[in-house]
Amino acid sequence: MNKIIVFSFFVNRRKNMQEEKILLNATLCFPIKDRKVLLGLKAKKIGQGRWNGYGGGIDGKETPEQSILRELAEEAKIRAFPDFLEKVAIVDFHNNNSDGVAFTCRAHVYFVSKWEGEPQETEEMLKLMWFDKNALPLDEMMPADKEWLPIVLAGKKVIAEAHYGPFQKTLLEKVKLRCVDSFARV
Repeated sequence: MNKIIVFSFFVNRRKNMQEEKILLNATLCFPIKDRKVLLGLKAKKIGQGRWNGYGGGIDGKETPEQSILRELAEEAKIRAFPDFLEKVAIVDFHNNNSDGVAFTCRAHVYFVSKWEGEPQETEEMLKLMWFDKNALPLDEMMPADKEWLPIVLAGKKVIAEAHYGPFQKTLLEKVKLRCVDSFARV
């Protein structure tokens, strides 16, 4: 009898002073207020030096929603409310590290529309800035973001697949995506 064991883990690797991280389950959240999206400049890890939303690995038995609330508190110093989280995408990021290790990270993507506190810079997220949702700095974000993020900002729910090279700097093929009504069967 064959058994399949599914688990989450991460391994940090440093090469050329940039960290490579293997992460299998993650979250990503974009605070939204008055048609504007809050982005921060990533200081380290995946997306270093690029504008991004807030998120990271799902720890242990956390749900994606619990992970988002924790990440927003750690990375933006805000207390978000679960009732104001809206799941907008699931993106499978297929990654190839510089040493040939291939892995897929499933990212659960949310918008949050209400929170307590004023977003602040942290060690992980620098230079916070509000961008009009129709004028994001897409060329300064993760390469796949320009394919799926404008679609979810236009009000659609998306399941997407992106294939990255080492350090998630280049796309190896065109991003695949499809719009869905819900994520109930995913």
